[in-house]
Amino acid sequence: MEQDLTRGQQWLETVLALMGTPTSVKLSYPTQTAEMTIADPSPWLVIDEEKLSEQQVRALLKDQGKTLDALQYLANTILNLEVPEPEQTAYTIEFKGYRQQREKELRVLAEKTAWQVLETGESAEIKALSGAERRQVHQFLQQYDGLESWSRGQEPDRRLVVQRKDN
Repeated sequence: MEQDLTRGQQWLETVLALMGTPTSVKLSYPTQTAEMTIADPSPWLVIDEEKLSEQQVRALLKDQGKTLDALQYLANTILNLEVPEPEQTAYTIEFKGYRQQREKELRVLAEKTAWQVLETGESAEIKALSGAERRQVHQFLQQYDGLESWSRGQEPDRRLVVQRKDN
């Protein structure tokens, strides 16, 4: 297992170097705090920002984290090729606290949407979420007994729908 995690670090460092953003990557396991409850206890590959220029930082964070999402998707696809499903590792790629901040935002969005649907009885759609973000919001919404959620549509216009279970 540890070898797989080291492989993840090495893979990401190689890809970042090929992107013109050579830096180190460290392995981390996020901890839960009162305001931060990480939905997924998977290992995080944390990109070191210390030696990066402002332009390199912007490139990694541009378009609301789409570069990080793409790197995370590639890591989880490539690093799990030909690995039996029970042994696969789900990696989260973090940079400058983006994932932690985004999780807080998604949690607030899920809570607001849940209360809106419960109060009005009308279903709601959440747009402009990546696949990973939709999974997080689905997971956050599971704490509400009277709600159900699913995704509909095709990328890039895939949306998360939330409604009361009795609808």
